[in-house]
Amino acid sequence: MNLEQIKNLLSLGENQRVEFKSSIRNLEGLGKTVCGFLNSAGGYLICGVNERGNIIGIGESPDAANKLEQYFIEHISPKAFVAVQAEKLDKKLVISIEVPAGSDVPYAFKDVIYIRTGELTQVAKPQTIRDIVMRHQIEPERWERRFSFADLERDIDIQVIRAAVTEAGNVRRVLFRDEKNLSMVLEDFSVARYGRLTNGGDVLFTTNPAIRLPQTRIRAMRYSSDKAGDTFIDMKSFEGPLHRIFEDAYAFIIRNTSSISRFIKGNPKRLDAPLYPEEAVREALINALAHRDYSAASGGVSIHVYPHRLEIWNSGALPEGVTEQSLLKGQISILRNPDIAHVLYLRGLMEKAGRGSVLMVQKCLDSGLPSPFWKSDPKLGVTVTFSTPEVTPEVTPEVTPEVTPEVIKLLKHLTGEMSRGDLQEAIGLRDAEHFRKSYINPALEIKAIEMTIPEKPTSSKQRYRISAAGEQILVDFNNSDTV
Repeated sequence: MNLEQIKNLLSLGENQRVEFKSSIRNLEGLGKTVCGFLNSAGGYLICGVNERGNIIGIGESPDAANKLEQYFIEHISPKAFVAVQAEKLDKKLVISIEVPAGSDVPYAFKDVIYIRTGELTQVAKPQTIRDIVMRHQIEPERWERRFSFADLERDIDIQVIRAAVTEAGNVRRVLFRDEKNLSMVLEDFSVARYGRLTNGGDVLFTTNPAIRLPQTRIRAMRYSSDKAGDTFIDMKSFEGPLHRIFEDAYAFIIRNTSSISRFIKGNPKRLDAPLYPEEAVREALINALAHRDYSAASGGVSIHVYPHRLEIWNSGALPEGVTEQSLLKGQISILRNPDIAHVLYLRGLMEKAGRGSVLMVQKCLDSGLPSPFWKSDPKLGVTVTFSTPEVTPEVTPEVTPEVTPEVIKLLKHLTGEMSRGDLQEAIGLRDAEHFRKSYINPALEIKAIEMTIPEKPTSSKQRYRISAAGEQILVDFNNSDTV
């Protein structure tokens, strides 16, 4: 949670999902509230603020956030993704606690189940607990929680597990019962039960999960131009444990994008940096791996590097409650794979809950780039796009001669994402070949429209949408038409 978000919560006051605490000394009270948020719709705790929303500070050291996070790990069961962070606000230290809606309800704090009722945290009544349990049992078990066919001894990558233990220890977010006992470590990571590895553990910690789960591969392609469907000049497929393919895929992006030179105020030396901010791209890539839908063998993650844009795609639409617009502002995380996300968080690879997208936007804006944007479709998955300011150089203030009347007509009838057949019917044309040559192809050539599946131009599931250039063409045409 950044400072602006904290200030915004303070201005709104306490409610069912926001609570202020003057200090962090009452650990019992904090634990109960966090448990109540987990069993409800999630929420925020801001510590170092009185009930009127005035900042008074907590008086403890910044290390108190790590100790508090450890306290929740030890006393809340099952383990939950809770983000604790210390921030300076008006020169006073405050601690923010972000709690997503729990995926493994009911949760208990010191073996007692709590819920939120209005602005109060209360012990759940037996009838309420029965209702929570019944609702949870009706829902199918998450894919990541199902048992894998991997062999816990033969298929495990010991080096990856040891690296994860070291990194988790460095950020002090988990307490291992016995770091030398791999089975116990995997249980402490919540990716093994009864001596068997879960699918989530397979994705994270086996030598090559793609043998059993082909959808864990990453495909990466670099294209020679920005034209959709153009030939590619580099293509790779990565497989292995999640952390390894994450690093390999990021290296591919860096290798296939140009670098730019920047001058920082007060520093006479030129600094060379990747075209797209490192933190933003890494966050987008790790989010694609953490939040994608792993359940379909035909799913996956793919990377498309064009000269003036970078697209990262993952299977599965945005989770219910998350929208393309809310990602720009940040929100409490709604996790599709909380066990996988939790391990990545423990290793320090993921941003705090709900802030990764905000970080991406801010890093791009700070670098003088347009904000990244998301496209989500229940069938086609989620794509996040980074672009350079020159992404639409062919657009000029006036409609140029290359923008034919047919292209204008196409743009006027194109709403959202439409198939070629739907577009042809909307315009009222019968000849499919004429429509393709006079409408679709010219619009694609000047980048007025774009394909939803650019790597498969002839796919039966192909759809078209107006690009930023196409939006500008319509604006210019309308302006010239009114003069």
